[in-house]
Amino acid sequence: MTDPRLIKKYPNRRLYDTEESRYITLVDVQRLVREGTDIKVVDSQSGDDITRGILIQIITEQEAGGNPLFTTDMLTRFIRFYDESLQDAFSSFLDQSLKLYSEQQAQMQAQLDQLVPGDALQNWTDLTERNMELWREMQDSFFQAAALPGISRPAQARRKK
Repeated sequence: MTDPRLIKKYPNRRLYDTEESRYITLVDVQRLVREGTDIKVVDSQSGDDITRGILIQIITEQEAGGNPLFTTDMLTRFIRFYDESLQDAFSSFLDQSLKLYSEQQAQMQAQLDQLVPGDALQNWTDLTERNMELWREMQDSFFQAAALPGISRPAQARRKK
């Protein structure tokens, strides 16, 4: 297992990616996490690991955006589970549930890759475009048989009839 990518947070609230030797934003950190990069954020002065705080900040900003993942009821329940007697069990349950979900997603993707080799999204896009073209041709044939101009012909061709 490789070491996590080290990011330092400076007192001016800026984040510094030590691997790329440049300042980055929370959006960059979010991108790294989504790409599967393990990160570790440390306070540049104290050396304290502040990764959790940065990740919570990213989640908070995501939740404040247009399409939140957590409902108010869910967040209320989370807060109620911070009772010490329930916290460990709830944390373990959430962790296991997310791991299981991730594993199932990976299995579904692997099965889809077996069924549709290559770039699945591009294959579906190509199939959709072919289906749309076939639909246009069928419409044109129908309109020609009914002596009506087809909708997929250029406007000038429809006006000539």
